[in-house]
Amino acid sequence: MARTSVCDARFWIAVSQTDVGASADFSAPGWRVPIHGFLVMKVLIIGDVVAKPGRLAVLERVQDLREQHEIDLAIMNAENLAGGFSVTPSLCEQLFASGIDVMTSGNHIFDKKEAIEYIRKQPRLIRPANYPPNTPGNGFWIGDVNGTGVAVVNLMGRVFMPPSDDPFRVVESVLPALGEIKVRIVDMHAEATSEKVAMGWFLDGRVSAVVGTHTHVQTADERILPEGTAYLTDLGMTGSYSGVIGMDKRDVIARFTSAIARRAEHSHGQVRICAAVVDIDESTGRAREIKRLSLSHEQ
Repeated sequence: MARTSVCDARFWIAVSQTDVGASADFSAPGWRVPIHGFLVMKVLIIGDVVAKPGRLAVLERVQDLREQHEIDLAIMNAENLAGGFSVTPSLCEQLFASGIDVMTSGNHIFDKKEAIEYIRKQPRLIRPANYPPNTPGNGFWIGDVNGTGVAVVNLMGRVFMPPSDDPFRVVESVLPALGEIKVRIVDMHAEATSEKVAMGWFLDGRVSAVVGTHTHVQTADERILPEGTAYLTDLGMTGSYSGVIGMDKRDVIARFTSAIARRAEHSHGQVRICAAVVDIDESTGRAREIKRLSLSHEQ
């Protein structure tokens, strides 16, 4: 798979103090100072972005978040981007232009037909790697950030989810394709907590972070596993919290109480951004810290 570079004016050049001498001005733009003797890559991972409320929140806040947390790579789950179901090319391109670098997805990615051709052409939008081999798009992305190789892998669970291949077996086959890349982020799009936790343990020490998506409810179990993998069962939802996991509460209640209810529309108001920031040692790929974010859109 071809490697894509996301290095541009947003990223600092990684240079250690020994490369330039003690007299260098590390306060000037363009320098990144080693922390505790190693270079840290800071990765922002945003949970399921749902419909217009979630999109607008990301569009309006992603640059602030990048600056506040000194983010090197910004990832978001986009499967609910367009009205709560799938993506459209124009919406994805707006978010890429705003500061998102890579988009993961899940079981809703192909709900809109325009996503099929777009995902073939846009390598920074990925779908679950454990979909059938002839599925359009790729299950992982490989790129460069500040000259450091980075991989983002998308998996989907099988418990209470649509049919897919075994994510444990598939990720075992994906890892060799990542070669010598140390910084590896995995989005495990799954319903069952146990399946996500199991994937965290399965990949501990082999990837930098395993974060869950899909349930739209942020969990409070962030930690660094013994071999250096950051873990969080679910990032949570970026969107409107005035309904039911991003959808209009009246429509969802009707679906539970009526046999003829229509498809739910997205809700409005009480918008929050749910995400995590992971600090990763670039030389080893081991996570140093994971921090949950849950921010009102007005913050």
